[in-house]
Amino acid sequence: MSAGLPLSTLLSRALVAFTIEFDNEFEHRFAQAGGGARVASLVMWSNFMRFVGDGITVGELPTVAGLPRARMLSTLGGMERWRYVVVGPEPAGTPQSDAKRDGWGSARGLRSDWVVRLTPAGRNAQEIWQPLFDEIERRWEERFGAETIAELGGSLESIVARLDVRLPEYLPIVGSSDGMAHGLAPLERRGATVAASDKVSRLDLSALLSQVLLAYTIDFEGESELSLPLSANFVRVLDERGVPIRELLLVAGVPKEATSMALTFLAKTGYVIVEVKQVRLTPKGRAAQESSRRLYHEVENRWEVRFGSDDVRRLRASLQLLLDQRDGEHSRLSRGLKPPAGGWRGSKRYIEHTEAVITDPSVALPHYPMVLHRGGWPDGS
Repeated sequence: MSAGLPLSTLLSRALVAFTIEFDNEFEHRFAQAGGGARVASLVMWSNFMRFVGDGITVGELPTVAGLPRARMLSTLGGMERWRYVVVGPEPAGTPQSDAKRDGWGSARGLRSDWVVRLTPAGRNAQEIWQPLFDEIERRWEERFGAETIAELGGSLESIVARLDVRLPEYLPIVGSSDGMAHGLAPLERRGATVAASDKVSRLDLSALLSQVLLAYTIDFEGESELSLPLSANFVRVLDERGVPIRELLLVAGVPKEATSMALTFLAKTGYVIVEVKQVRLTPKGRAAQESSRRLYHEVENRWEVRFGSDDVRRLRASLQLLLDQRDGEHSRLSRGLKPPAGGWRGSKRYIEHTEAVITDPSVALPHYPMVLHRGGWPDGS
């Protein structure tokens, strides 16, 4: 059950569940269409691919996306390496060209005046990604009830419409160099007097969830010594006695790639001690854990003042209604989390994690998305 969980956890679980369902369907359809590129998450559409269009300069990308330049160029290198885009000086070679620039597949050597264009595989992906948002949302309306989804969307819109900063449409990729912090420097939103319905009319459900969660994250991390991904997913479940690392993978809801990155940072900065098969909190880690617990309540209390207690409680109630719906013993979220035949989430490497999420999303979904530069998967895969 979701009662008593931090608002950020409720937002995160809804967002991750939507994204996994979306990504599973994209993977299936992309393979049917011939593929031609390594499969990637909707994160890469929302924060990158949708801006490419018929071509955009490297220098324009960070500005239009509202993301840090270094992270945007790293994403560009990855999407080039995975064959969604080509990049080069104007006039650029055709997307069919096999020529590789110096620094191909990375941020190295990119120039601001170079042009980014879609490959044939990128165009196929674009045609699949664009309509899929509405389709997954319709599935949710059928599964959870149109009134439930309308109430969730309306409660999210009421918050987004009053944000005073411009935010991307999905959480940014995080890295170990800064402890997986959000790393954004949001710009002030223009047109503050525009009607709420006009401000958010173009945002899909995943973007609404993302922007509300990002706004919460900015407030939380502004006062926390640890990022929200590290606090919510790892420090939350650790203690001084020690937790087996294999068990941590399941209770954190994050596969070993992201877990390894997180524990490396936490150990290096003195919050945990990693032993052969287990990890335990240091006194510094325990203090951070207790501080985070207080901060969840403080941020939500401030939000009730900032956005109105009725609207914040409405948002919490709508998320709880969505997350707690069940068909008998099974969560309705589970119905969208099964990977397609041959999908990577059903492979031997990830099947244990996938089955845990399907069996009980309320236990196995992460308490905060961990979007890594491995394809943009929201659970750190």
